Amino acid sequence: MPGRIVRSKTAERVTELLGSREGRSHLSEYGWIPGMPVIIAQLNEPVDDVMGLASVHNCAVLVAILDAQGEQLRFIHVSPPNGALRIVDETPANTRICTLFEQAEESGMLAFRVRYWTHTAIANALPVFTPEEQWPLAMTRS
Repeated sequence: MPGRIVRSKTAERVTELLGSREGRSHLSEYGWIPGMPVIIAQLNEPVDDVMGLASVHNCAVLVAILDAQGEQLRFIHVSPPNGALRIVDETPANTRICTLFEQAEESGMLAFRVRYWTHTAIANALPVFTPEEQWPLAMTRS
């Protein structure tokens, strides 16, 4: 249909999260600021391609994916490449973004570099957001 925008489920979930005060608060605890670019990625996209999109912005970005079951929205905060950091080896050319997420989640913070970056960047895994309304409230009366 003309005029229709095709949006991925990941993009829809990011929009919902950013549209809620609770979601924005959660993301801001981990470095998100209003106006920060959010790169929407698919699990099997090459890291080089995703970071190519991040490079266009020349600032810190969030990268968002949905897990394999399509239920959990996951984020990493990615710094721009920084000359003050120790230069690490390039990620292998066939590395997928889901692998970068796994490595960042295991280590908390991951120093990495893609093939066209001279300097190293940092990927910081954010905890998965769980809205308070999903938690049952235990209220007792005295």
